[in-house]
Amino acid sequence: MTVLRAFRPAILPLAAIVAGLTLAACSMGGGSGAAIALAPGLAARMDQPGASLDRAQAISMINAYRATNGLPALTPDAALDGTAQALANQYAQTGTPPRAPQELTVMKLSAGYATFAETFSGWRNSPADAVALKATATRAGVAVAFNPSSTYGVHWVLVLDD
Repeated sequence: MTVLRAFRPAILPLAAIVAGLTLAACSMGGGSGAAIALAPGLAARMDQPGASLDRAQAISMINAYRATNGLPALTPDAALDGTAQALANQYAQTGTPPRAPQELTVMKLSAGYATFAETFSGWRNSPADAVALKATATRAGVAVAFNPSSTYGVHWVLVLDD
């Protein structure tokens, strides 16, 4: 009993903090928690035939990151999506990172991550890639290619341009 009394003052403030954070998380999503939930398209596994990337959700995730760094949103660009897809397909088939076309401001590659959320987390946590996500570009394209016989299986390409 004396041991519990010794820790009780520390437990009460911690419990109050946890309760406050829980209430704050609920209120952010209008009580549904939607604001803190990961969008289904970002957690969809791309390591299977026929998987389809939700490009709009992927660019939205990048834009949320850019906003926290005081940067303007990127505009999704269908032509850049096509470029990214061609590069991702090449990457998946050859296993060799493709060269960025000279007209692109930034190209980010990744391989082996099954979901865009995992891929983005890898980019965000890598100092060199995080700098690229903050580039002065205004348009973006993103793509993924799956090749079950390649070393990494899933290959990701993000291209940014002005």
